[in-house]
Amino acid sequence: MRTGLAEQLRHLDGASYGRYKSLGGAWQMAGFTLEVVRGQADPYAPPARLALHVPAEHAGFPEELRNSAVRRRALAGYLARQAAAVAGRGPVHIDRGGQEVLDRSSCRIGDGGDRTGDVGDEVGAVTVRLGVELPGRGRRIDGRAADEILCRLLPRVVERALRHASLDAAAVRRFVDTVEDADALRRSLKPRGLVAFVADGSVLPRRSGVDDRPLTGPGTVPFVSPDAFRTEVELPNAGRVTGMGVPEGVTLIVGGGFHGKSTLLRALEAGVFDHVPGDGRELVVSRGDTVKIRAEDGRRVERVDVHAFVSHLPSGADTSDFSTDNASGSTSQAASLVEAVEAGAGTLMIDEDTAATNLMIRDARMQALVAKDREPLTPFVDLVRSLHRDHGVSTVLVMGGSGDYMDVADQVVMMDAYRPSDVTARAHELARVPTGRQAEADAFPPVSHRTPDPASVDSRARGRSRVRARGTDELTFGEEHVDVRAVEQMPDRAYVTGTGFALELLVRRGHLDGGRTLAEALDRLDRELVRGAAELLTVHEDDCAVPRRHEVAAALNRLRSLRIKR
Repeated sequence: MRTGLAEQLRHLDGASYGRYKSLGGAWQMAGFTLEVVRGQADPYAPPARLALHVPAEHAGFPEELRNSAVRRRALAGYLARQAAAVAGRGPVHIDRGGQEVLDRSSCRIGDGGDRTGDVGDEVGAVTVRLGVELPGRGRRIDGRAADEILCRLLPRVVERALRHASLDAAAVRRFVDTVEDADALRRSLKPRGLVAFVADGSVLPRRSGVDDRPLTGPGTVPFVSPDAFRTEVELPNAGRVTGMGVPEGVTLIVGGGFHGKSTLLRALEAGVFDHVPGDGRELVVSRGDTVKIRAEDGRRVERVDVHAFVSHLPSGADTSDFSTDNASGSTSQAASLVEAVEAGAGTLMIDEDTAATNLMIRDARMQALVAKDREPLTPFVDLVRSLHRDHGVSTVLVMGGSGDYMDVADQVVMMDAYRPSDVTARAHELARVPTGRQAEADAFPPVSHRTPDPASVDSRARGRSRVRARGTDELTFGEEHVDVRAVEQMPDRAYVTGTGFALELLVRRGHLDGGRTLAEALDRLDRELVRGAAELLTVHEDDCAVPRRHEVAAALNRLRSLRIKR
């Protein structure tokens, strides 16, 4: 352990910028340890990576705030936000996240289980990882400015944001309890035969397409469950809560344009993550295996069995072993759906606005005009029932343009001015009126499990690992630029980065070994990621969040270098 950081910075003032590298290692500060994990080579290089390790005695957080993995994740989420607020906008960068409370590398509460013996692994200790733009005058070290950052600002962050005595104890407790309740609610869904839950009083609309905070003002309509779907649950902290339980099976969301159909679906998609207090969706949850499906023109598909949806192609290509570098809307959606089920999805969510129409419906008039032997596509409406009956995969579907889905829906929710109502009985009554449409299939076949070639999943570029995110649009993985814009359940940049790290971990740890199927490899990855972001930090030191297996599989399937062995 080194001492005298302030003196060392004064000594370095005016020296060549590269001398910052001499700061590497752990420095003893007042009440915490400052670790320089990675230096900054020059003023234009990526920021230095530092860690603040605050021992449990100094941090002082009561055991009740950190006595389970979910409560430690919630506490870390709160502290990351507080630390970022104290650091302010400037040379110090702390990944605080957005509305979601994820397992992030930026803050961790020690549980004593880290095999690395890290200084911050003590039970109850707090570790914050951050980036710092080390100051310089041209290509010379500005030692006084560095002293202000490292020896004055960072100690303020520790004292004001990472010690229980300095924080609003009620606010900390409320944050942790809120996340624990959401997690408990999500865990209760499957035993109740539900795929999702929306609490009464939830606020689903967001401020804008680029602002995920809740809509406010007199026009905001709190959610109220229809009586037919009202469910009561008992939560560890909030106690008795009521709301709309979405049952397993096929759920249809209907209604006029601009009345809240897609808003409800987007809230359910986001329900795989916990949210901060005040978000409006704190108790809007979906099962953790819920996956949003959409069309994605131009994506690559590698050896996916799509014959359930595409019987044949004019080119003669085998649709049970289908590959393309430029998928159409229908084939991309078919592939994405099959890939999701292969990766273990238990609930699919589809919005007609982003779906391929010709894969969703084919009405009686079109059947009469175009004979089945001239139409290779089998619409989803004829497969969705079997997907649940034979494979246990439920579907929640927004559909305002085709009444054919009334024939296959188990329950139908109508949105009217953001107010839901149960119209299942009326929909089933209408479905008894013949339309002349003939079902074109009645069974979704078993999913073929593929075995990826690990040599095709290479994170190296010019001999060095390169994994970066560009917002939520693109993942750079080695020499590849993976387009993830259509993978809609990636909430932020750190999550995309974590997805890339997890991909690298799949290969580095031998989970993808050329013999295991993708699903088997993902199972092994899940067991490793129980340790959370600490496991991803064995790959890289950059900010990341722990991803679900579903986004890891989605990124892998969009990797243009991917090869499937069988």
